[in-house]
Amino acid sequence: MGFRSVGVEVIVPATSANLGPGFDSLGLALALHDHLVAMVTEDPGVLVTVEGEGAGSLPADDRHLVARAMAAAWEAMGVTAPGIVLRCRNAIPQGRGLGSSAAAIVAGILLARGLVEEGESLLPDDEVLGLATRMEGHPDNVAAALLGGFTTAWVDSIDDTHASAVTRATHPSIVPVIFIPQQSMPTKEARTLLDDTVSRADAVFNVGRTALLAHAVVSDPALLFPATEDRLHQDARSHAYPQSHALVMSLREGGLPAVVSGAGPTVLAFTVDERERAAAMAAAPEGWRPLAVPVEGDGARVHIRGS
Repeated sequence: MGFRSVGVEVIVPATSANLGPGFDSLGLALALHDHLVAMVTEDPGVLVTVEGEGAGSLPADDRHLVARAMAAAWEAMGVTAPGIVLRCRNAIPQGRGLGSSAAAIVAGILLARGLVEEGESLLPDDEVLGLATRMEGHPDNVAAALLGGFTTAWVDSIDDTHASAVTRATHPSIVPVIFIPQQSMPTKEARTLLDDTVSRADAVFNVGRTALLAHAVVSDPALLFPATEDRLHQDARSHAYPQSHALVMSLREGGLPAVVSGAGPTVLAFTVDERERAAAMAAAPEGWRPLAVPVEGDGARVHIRGS
């Protein structure tokens, strides 16, 4: 299979995972995007330029996560990796619980596939999700980044990371407000803070809340407050980001359904009208960046230049 001689562009959304009780399974795409362009070159190796979030701190060679995802995709397709030039214009904050690594992985896989003629036949969509899950370690963020909307993702068994997902449109009144702190929290570090076992009572509690959340986000936002309760991960990691935990508690005391976004430390509040959005924005602590960000109904979008 040959490579295209034109550039390939990918636009990929930020995502919020867990959403309270839906640990490692629920995700939400947000209208905050990274824009990436890649082109095959005659020179070997990888040259990366980064603008926006992560500029000056992310690798500029084949260590960059997008480049690593491209290499993994070409390996999965049985294609020898060419030299590439990659340009990233990032709006998704790094290490804040908004799916920056998932966005990079999904974008890299789609860029690699798009640069190969007949790439979709070599790496179908369901295999894209599986490969992205294997790289990320869990399917919630990558499913939302790939499919958009409100996603439920799962793997076939505890030992098999072949992943599947479904996506649904959220209730039209829902507009999340995210609160982005200055400090970061690597997901791998946050996951080490969790126990390997939970009580039956807590497991049952979260099963019920997750099922309720799936209904509330799609059909009945009035139930979002009880639906976003969690006993599995937020309190267990609260000492790692006490300001995030305090903000969640403060927002909930004010009646807003608030959760830690993914592994944190960003906080997300669900709002359904201008009054709630104004109240949420006013609650942002000093130094935090509050943003009202609509749900992104579309997942990652690919454009092959000249087509």
